[in-house]
Amino acid sequence: MSFNIGLSGLYAANKQLDVTGNNIANVATTGFKSSRAEFADIYAASKLGTGQNTIGNGVNLAAVSQQFTQGDVNGGGGILDMAIQGGGFFVQKGSDGSLEYTRSGAFRADKDGYITNNTGTSRLQGYAADDNGKIAKGGLVDLQLNLSNLPPKASTKVDSSSNLNSSEPVIDQTKKPFDPTKTETFTTQYSTTLYDSQGNAHPMVQYLVKTDANQWQSYTLIDGRNPDGSAPTGTGADVKAPVPSTLAFDGAGNLKSIMTGGVAGTTLTIKDWVPGTVTDGVWKANDATANADGIAINMANITQYNSASYRNPPVTDGYATGQITGLKIDGSGVLFATFSNQQSKAIGQISLASFNNEQGLQPAGGTTWKETFASGQPGYDAPQAGTLGSIKASSLEASNVNLTNELVDLIKAQSNYQANAKTISTQSTIMQTIIQMT
Repeated sequence: MSFNIGLSGLYAANKQLDVTGNNIANVATTGFKSSRAEFADIYAASKLGTGQNTIGNGVNLAAVSQQFTQGDVNGGGGILDMAIQGGGFFVQKGSDGSLEYTRSGAFRADKDGYITNNTGTSRLQGYAADDNGKIAKGGLVDLQLNLSNLPPKASTKVDSSSNLNSSEPVIDQTKKPFDPTKTETFTTQYSTTLYDSQGNAHPMVQYLVKTDANQWQSYTLIDGRNPDGSAPTGTGADVKAPVPSTLAFDGAGNLKSIMTGGVAGTTLTIKDWVPGTVTDGVWKANDATANADGIAINMANITQYNSASYRNPPVTDGYATGQITGLKIDGSGVLFATFSNQQSKAIGQISLASFNNEQGLQPAGGTTWKETFASGQPGYDAPQAGTLGSIKASSLEASNVNLTNELVDLIKAQSNYQANAKTISTQSTIMQTIIQMT
């Protein structure tokens, strides 16, 4: 029996060496999780036998369990490199259509724009985004980078806050009628860029004229012309000045009312604001169009305090055609494409998987695991949902192998192997002695 005990010990020590050697070999493997050899003793006693004098029958390998602890997250540099800080697994679809789960976030894009693993054999899974960048959390899809241009959008609103200096002198418009070409006829001006349906830029300039102690006139020109396309030029009865908005303030510098063409309201709405062009004195309408409802210019956030006139950067919703310039990934796994027109749009979201029993996953090579009956079915959701971790962009999760511990385990396994071999050697010597006695 001692031979069998010694042989089981040799087998166990050999398996411990195998597990430790595999951990050491993968110390630099991205997303690798270390394993631990777990052993159990063997007894041959029957159910009704007594246990006082029972001698063990050796040892066997009970399990090789993987340790799903967090590895160090280090900057990877690749634009599609990702690491999970916390729980969960990336979901990949293999070439055979089966799903794989991994902690290795070394991804790249193939020739068709699909995000694949570093061998190009599996595609990263996630949630698709519609044309407006809204994420649809339906079924999992192959995530793909859409490299097409972002279509232009016609401006529909302008919103900002500003202040008009109450110390500015009053301009007598009888003596100095408004003329955008003469700076002495207006107090200050603000410019905003608008975009039509074809992405053409149109500068809109608002000229502010102080006409009384607490009253200002605001004139709006687009492309240097009135919104109806006429030029604000001429003399006497032929002058075509834009319809002004009259802004009235109280003694504390707060806006009281805005009147435009006899209509009160804080929003100036301009219909058909895309003007045409004049070439050789001939007016030609523009083929591009504006938003059907016109552009709404919010004028409610204006004050008149004794400080310099200023306007905060305007907020508009129009933009020109944009070419993709980069990709950003946030903590929730949303992939944002950035464009040359300073816009960004979501093009998809990464999905993570979680399991009730991670130890039940089956290692499948390539730093991937597959679902088994023991692991239970996976649950899919976006990063940062529930117990799922967050995504660290341009980073990779290193192996969680502790090299120092593994080298110590290597020495221990070697000693165990030598000791068990000594057991067999000793038993052999005893057997030789017994044979010689007979």
